[in-house]
Amino acid sequence: MSSVAIFKILRFIAVLFPVIFIGACVSVPQDQTTSPDELSDSKVVTEKPAPEPERILPKRPNVELTEDILFKVLVAEIAGQRGKIDIAVENYLELARSTRDPVVVERATRVAIYARNNEAAYEAATLWLELDPESPDAHQVLTVMTIRKGDVDQALYHLEAILKASNGKLDQKLWMIANFLGREEDQLAVMQLMERLMENHMGDADAMYAFANVSARMGNMDRAKDLLKQVLKIKPDNDAAALTYIAILQKTGDINTALSWLESALKNKKDDFNLRIAYARMLTEAKRFDDAREQFENLSEKAPKNVDVLYALGLLYLQINKLDEAEKYFLQLSDLKKRVFDANYYLGRIAEEKKELDKASDLYQGVHGGENYFDARIRLSLILAKQGEIEKALGNIRSIQKTKGVNRLILIQAEGEILIEEKRYQEAMTVFNKAIEEETHTDLLYSRAMLAEKMDRLDVLEADLKAILDVDAKNATALNALGYTLADRTDRFEEAHGYIKRAYEISPNDFYILDSLGWVLYRLGRLDEAVEYLQKALELRNDPEIAAHLGEVFWVMGNKQAAKDVWETALEGTPTDDRLLKVIERFKP
Repeated sequence: MSSVAIFKILRFIAVLFPVIFIGACVSVPQDQTTSPDELSDSKVVTEKPAPEPERILPKRPNVELTEDILFKVLVAEIAGQRGKIDIAVENYLELARSTRDPVVVERATRVAIYARNNEAAYEAATLWLELDPESPDAHQVLTVMTIRKGDVDQALYHLEAILKASNGKLDQKLWMIANFLGREEDQLAVMQLMERLMENHMGDADAMYAFANVSARMGNMDRAKDLLKQVLKIKPDNDAAALTYIAILQKTGDINTALSWLESALKNKKDDFNLRIAYARMLTEAKRFDDAREQFENLSEKAPKNVDVLYALGLLYLQINKLDEAEKYFLQLSDLKKRVFDANYYLGRIAEEKKELDKASDLYQGVHGGENYFDARIRLSLILAKQGEIEKALGNIRSIQKTKGVNRLILIQAEGEILIEEKRYQEAMTVFNKAIEEETHTDLLYSRAMLAEKMDRLDVLEADLKAILDVDAKNATALNALGYTLADRTDRFEEAHGYIKRAYEISPNDFYILDSLGWVLYRLGRLDEAVEYLQKALELRNDPEIAAHLGEVFWVMGNKQAAKDVWETALEGTPTDDRLLKVIERFKP
């Protein structure tokens, strides 16, 4: 039989054996990479490359289909199916050498690539290029193989051949190159190759922008930033480059530089929507919530139906507990039928906060997907518990499959919370004990510690919190909880002060920690200092427990009017708080 017969046999075998090699084509297999576009919130739209001209394929030799050839083809394909990749490579490589048929040689190359046999892939691709000198696929394989050999000069030769053989602009070709070089292990060699390839194109803003994205994909963020700054000097109005630049700054943790750059850019581009929304998001990340809200309000006036702006404003108002304002924006999303599941979830949260439990339940049931789906199901169970349907709530929680990771923790803690609210402490302890035995986690240890305090099991509390600190010595929450409990429930005041002081050094603006510090100073008899920290805590959060502590310190200091003022103000917001009422009952005649 002729070479045509060989081709038919190969095609038949490919159908007969849906071989693993079939996907091992064109590019060398790599791990999944992140698109440079994903560095930015705004997707960069690039032109579609021009269609490739139809290439004249090389003439194939007239090779007789002998029993030996057929046998090797069958052995190679069956070996591949059975996971014996080395045998497949060996047989196809022998066929490539003996037949010198471009179809067979191409298949040998792809099988070797799939097997990650660099030596065999190099040999087969070299033969492929010898038979078909204009094949961009062969040049592509050899680009990668020569890079892996450390031969940058030869890799450059093959890359330039690819660029000459393909249509489209240089920036489009660079995106293509990024697809098959982006995850090579020798990043230094790849960057050297790309720098040399770009030597004659450093004045082309589009090509430089593409190269910046390639550099970012390869992890060379400093080079990417330098290139983007050059692009913006050439084309100051290039929003795509600007957004990619600030996204890289954000990715590398340089938020202050990103904010400064955006503030400067917006002086000359006040109406640039894309830059302003990037600025608003960056302010949110920097926790400058008031400034972020102002920017999003500005954007809302220009684009009242912009989904991202409405969603951001809803979250920002929810964050400062302005429920009516937050509700307004989430309702607009719902009316627009955009981000409906997210809107339902947060509207449910707002209804729950307003004690409208039936409404919240209905809204949570309208969350059929999205990142909040799991939490919505949990909250439905917690609402059932609040409505007194404890067993039904527990049944719902237990019916949800306990996956690994964060979701597992949430389920366990939700079940424990329901039991604790019902004062079924021993059952809750059993839930936590079992979970920790299966797979411990600091969150579970903390939950069990807080339950142990309610059960007067301070030995368990101390052991669990110290176990957390053994893993994370700077866990301010654990330090504060241990210090406060020792200050409140024991006479180990100096030891308690040490723990709380460490927590304060880590998180000096946490009102819980400020309250604990004030309380332990009170227990140590340092009353003036105690008042200072408790007042700071109360300014940050109008919390009844803090008010109870501050009033007690004022009363003990002899300033009874100040104590009454603090307590009465707190009672206006929380008239039924047990801790506050007990303190008032204890001191007021």
